Amino acid sequence: MRMTGAQAIIKGLIDHGIKNVYGYPGGAVLPLYDALYETRDIRHVLMRSEQAAAHAASGVSRTSNTVGVCIATSGPGATNLVTGIATAYMDSVPMIAITGQVPTGLIGTDAFQEVDITGITLPIVKHSYLVKNAEEIPQILEDAFHIANTGRKGPVLIDIPKNVQMTEFEYIEPEETRLRGYKPNYEPNKKQIARVADEIQKAKRPLILTGGGMVHAKAAPRLRALLQTVEIPVISTLMSLGTVPNRHPLYFGMLGLHGRPVANFAVSKCDLLISLGARFDDRTTLVPETFAPEATIVHVDVDPAEIDKNIETRVPIVADLGRFIEELAKKAEPKTCRDWVKQLTDWNDAYPFKYQEDDALKPQIVLRALSDLTDGNAFITTEVGQHQMWAAQFYRYQEPGRLITSGGLGTMGYGLPAAIGAAMENPGKTVVNIAGDGSFQMNMGEIGTAVEQGLPIKLLLFNNRSLSLVRQLQYFGAGKRYSGIDFTCNPDFCKLVEAYPDTETYRIERPDQVEDVLKTALANDKFTLIECIVSNEERVYPVACPTNGLNKMNYLDDVEIVCE
Repeated sequence: MRMTGAQAIIKGLIDHGIKNVYGYPGGAVLPLYDALYETRDIRHVLMRSEQAAAHAASGVSRTSNTVGVCIATSGPGATNLVTGIATAYMDSVPMIAITGQVPTGLIGTDAFQEVDITGITLPIVKHSYLVKNAEEIPQILEDAFHIANTGRKGPVLIDIPKNVQMTEFEYIEPEETRLRGYKPNYEPNKKQIARVADEIQKAKRPLILTGGGMVHAKAAPRLRALLQTVEIPVISTLMSLGTVPNRHPLYFGMLGLHGRPVANFAVSKCDLLISLGARFDDRTTLVPETFAPEATIVHVDVDPAEIDKNIETRVPIVADLGRFIEELAKKAEPKTCRDWVKQLTDWNDAYPFKYQEDDALKPQIVLRALSDLTDGNAFITTEVGQHQMWAAQFYRYQEPGRLITSGGLGTMGYGLPAAIGAAMENPGKTVVNIAGDGSFQMNMGEIGTAVEQGLPIKLLLFNNRSLSLVRQLQYFGAGKRYSGIDFTCNPDFCKLVEAYPDTETYRIERPDQVEDVLKTALANDKFTLIECIVSNEERVYPVACPTNGLNKMNYLDDVEIVCE
């Protein structure tokens, strides 16, 4: 059958199960939008900015089995996608970003709205295509989805000149993807599996660290089953919260800069550390030379480039995490570590997450109440700042993939558009965007998108009239010299949301209002703002010293704890 390049793009998306695409039209993608007009199989979600379109596509990928797709025109439309693409790349999120380009005859002439978007995004995509011939589109789409969603997942960019979109050709079904040089290894080495099983039996203080790769690999059920045989304590990174339920007796929390003291102390004292899909980034290890100083380190990752990149590994294994755990379960003998688990339990009881308690409204109180009311099972998206860390600390995640946050890049403005993608793919599920007033204002125009699409997203906004995480950094690192962090002209956020039709707003100023307001807000089916008026004096505790490593933490103001 004959069709245009634009029609071939739409057919390829439909064939890959895409129901929603997130974008912003423009001249270089007019043929593509005309092809969208012809189909009822794909719904176009008009975002208020291209960056938000990429974040929404990320929200899709992170909360469903679908690869998110975003669309932008050439030039500024394409460059506005860059932050969203980089955000996905840093967190290994599969995504297809489709951009329009000036006609092939104008490429390289500095034509109106021309940029070399494949060159600009080269360091932040898994792969990219500049399509020169319409006949290539079916195979390119087939390959792009395969690359994005296999191995270490990530974004793929497809840049399509306008004339290629308009070219008519005879459509031929694509072949199964066979890319020379791209063959991710999924099967673990059997000798290495046996070695890990032996190390587990020899260890007196073993520890499992789960990373974001566990969520992408959907390997949580296999790990939970393994823990019934080998009772090894588990800690997690920010990106894998919920892989083991917060209430599981072997789970001891998140490690790192603002991690739970028991998790940091466990790393400092373990004699075997099995890392599953964690990349040992700087917020996790702090000082690589002092990280897990007594441990034999086993590093399992589907990406060979991560092995030995940041932390030297004794037992490297390149494999799919699910397959690794499945094979390890066949070799592993029953194991208990009662003394070790008791030590961790004692640390956990002695040093729970704390905050300065007084009569003021605290973000921690609100988040703990939200966790209780949703039983730790809501989809929680966040912006970036103090509220992001409190959401990690005080919301008790029971399932993987429930926290959707920008970890690697730390992108402010991520949460609301990501919530839109999550809500579109998970109708009937509770989706809550946790935000600070600073991050929220970067993409607050997306309220319009959420309302337009009839999405009952709950926006939990902590308003302290400042960039409070930067304020905290200046408190510790700049002698309390606060520079450039105060908002003196915030809008009335309730009135802002009420300007959109069919919304609800609430304002919480006292602790005794929290539970009733949250219950009411969660029960309705409208886009809802819950604004919490809090102090910018509140700080995230505990906090490890980036120059000392994980064995020493500021637990509260003037209270330091050390793992000897």
